[in-house]
Amino acid sequence: MTTAAKAVHDQQTPGGQGAFAASARQVTKAYGAGETRVTALDAVDVDIHRGRFTAIMGPSGSGKSTLMHCLAGLDTVTEGRIWIGDAEITGLKDKQLTRLRRDKIGFIFQAFNLLPTLNALENITLPMDIAGRKPDAAWLDQVIETVGLAGRLKHRPTQLSGGQQQRVAVARALAARPEIIFGDEPTGNLDSRSGAEVLTFLRRSVDELGQTIVMVTHDPVAAGYADRVLFLADGRIVDEMHAPTADSVLERMRRFDGKRTS
Repeated sequence: MTTAAKAVHDQQTPGGQGAFAASARQVTKAYGAGETRVTALDAVDVDIHRGRFTAIMGPSGSGKSTLMHCLAGLDTVTEGRIWIGDAEITGLKDKQLTRLRRDKIGFIFQAFNLLPTLNALENITLPMDIAGRKPDAAWLDQVIETVGLAGRLKHRPTQLSGGQQQRVAVARALAARPEIIFGDEPTGNLDSRSGAEVLTFLRRSVDELGQTIVMVTHDPVAAGYADRVLFLADGRIVDEMHAPTADSVLERMRRFDGKRTS
């Protein structure tokens, strides 16, 4: 990072209260060496604004999931620096990184990762239970109300629909009040109706609860729920769109595919 870029970052994220929930500077992720080296991310700079819903899109192999995994501290970078709020995560030791992920980051994945022996409420509070923390009762009630699970809290995962299970996963990510939530194709295993329900709840969590969400998706309809879409190709951010719609995202992807094949 240049001195000027670092100064801008420091100015905008003092004490974790700045504009950015996450930032990356000159992040490169490479696998292998020499002739077999594959660059998944190529000197990426990006800022994720607080209280906003950001979607990341791109063709297979573009680096979109790698970028999310690096931003979330699930994967290491080859070069560059990453911050969650004002905390730099690059270079942290495993225990420090685990603690930061537990305290500041929420995750929603295609596989709901719910424990079948626990009911919905127990699955929602499980991360906090493991950490020895008691949930904020008022906040937990608000999250449960937002995702529409008030009548299903005593049900186990096998008694819930796919959409309801994913809503439990969303509530689990929200309940600990993380600085940022990352979703990797969170509606990829859902039918269109259940997917729309979950996306609506994610949108509401941003609008009503002030949450910050970063979602990797291949679906223009899902991206249309976001405030901003980042487009990746060959490990680089090549475009972005604000206030997207499903149609505008689809048209952008078509133009992008046309350029790649021409």
